[in-house]
Amino acid sequence: MFMTPGLALFYGGMVRSRSVLNVMMLTFVCLAVVGTLWVLYGYSLAFGSDAFGGLIGDLAHAGMRGLSDVGVGSAGQRVPLFAYASFQLMFAVITVALLVGAVAERTRFWPWVVFAAVWFTAVYVPVAHWIFAVDGFGGPGSAGGWMVNRLKALDFAGGTAVEINSGAAGLALAVVLGRRHGWPHHQARPHNLPFVMFGAGLLWFGWLGFNAGSALGATPLAATAFVNTMAAGATAVLGWLVVEQLRDGTPTTLGGASGAVAGLVAITPACGYVEPLGAAAIGVAAGVVCALAVGLKYRFGFDDSLDVVAVHGVGGLVGTVLIGVFATRGVNPAGADGLLYGGGADQLWRQCVAAAVTLVYSLVLTYLIARVIHWLMGFRVHHDAESSGIDEAEHAESGYDFRGGAHPHAVTERVPSGSAS
Repeated sequence: MFMTPGLALFYGGMVRSRSVLNVMMLTFVCLAVVGTLWVLYGYSLAFGSDAFGGLIGDLAHAGMRGLSDVGVGSAGQRVPLFAYASFQLMFAVITVALLVGAVAERTRFWPWVVFAAVWFTAVYVPVAHWIFAVDGFGGPGSAGGWMVNRLKALDFAGGTAVEINSGAAGLALAVVLGRRHGWPHHQARPHNLPFVMFGAGLLWFGWLGFNAGSALGATPLAATAFVNTMAAGATAVLGWLVVEQLRDGTPTTLGGASGAVAGLVAITPACGYVEPLGAAAIGVAAGVVCALAVGLKYRFGFDDSLDVVAVHGVGGLVGTVLIGVFATRGVNPAGADGLLYGGGADQLWRQCVAAAVTLVYSLVLTYLIARVIHWLMGFRVHHDAESSGIDEAEHAESGYDFRGGAHPHAVTERVPSGSAS
């Protein structure tokens, strides 16, 4: 859970001071929206027994019914299903929150809340079912998602459902909402780089639980995933900074933070299937490729404010595909041998199919959802609000109030008549 407020700091520091509260609130409210829907029906649709040929689960566990006395995991280490459902909720929350970065500084609050609810239901939940719902998970004889059970794609902790999904959706959102006024000729500078660095640190800290926790126990596999997560994050930072040095002449703090996130994104699907050296290779590849991919928005003209497409979309693609190269059964017997371990291209093509289907599904459906909401509610703030300050326009607040005025909704104490002021 700590990753979501960490993401709010990370994003909040990268925008202008007049937009910081709006960006942080759009991120934070995902805990409320997704948390509510997950209890009502989200968990059941994502992890319930399959209802439509591997596409979605049933509603047998709506309202979290029937979970209290059930455990998952190995025979020697059983995790209560309530604990597992809560763990998976955090994946769902941060996936929706990641999309904020693509449309920062121009998004209205209530249309975003509606979008978050619809997108979670129509995009995140089905993809999570495809890749996370293993046959038999919902009980003896229960069927799971097609991607993990029929295609046999590997994704340890969310390269498809979280990373590629959010990157593709971010691209669709950026196209629907359009460019910020003045972009790209007038570049918005991050207003608080210490926020960015601290937020990246919180994300890195949380990511260790994100990935290692997906082993569902204090096992050798969890320890391997932990080490791999650390290795990939570290090498990605170095890869990104080298690109900056060669391209721009200076390594930046923003680049270091972004490189860390890119490496963590890329190792997410692979952390439970590769050796530490493979993780390091995936990390440096992500750091270099994602740093170069930032330039795509200028070439193709889409205003992805905080580089969700370049970091999460491209990073997720790198990690998901490279499982087919670096995976080894020596790490995880339930996995596969990749290209470098004698497995040929068999696992590689499976990973490519999973990545491509997730990308296309998320891109198309997100575009349609965002278009409808934009038409019905007006997704984007008015030009005047964007220019003068979206925080004041949407929330009647300011992140930095140097005037010392009272909050517009504050209740002031009445001073009795005749008393000293």
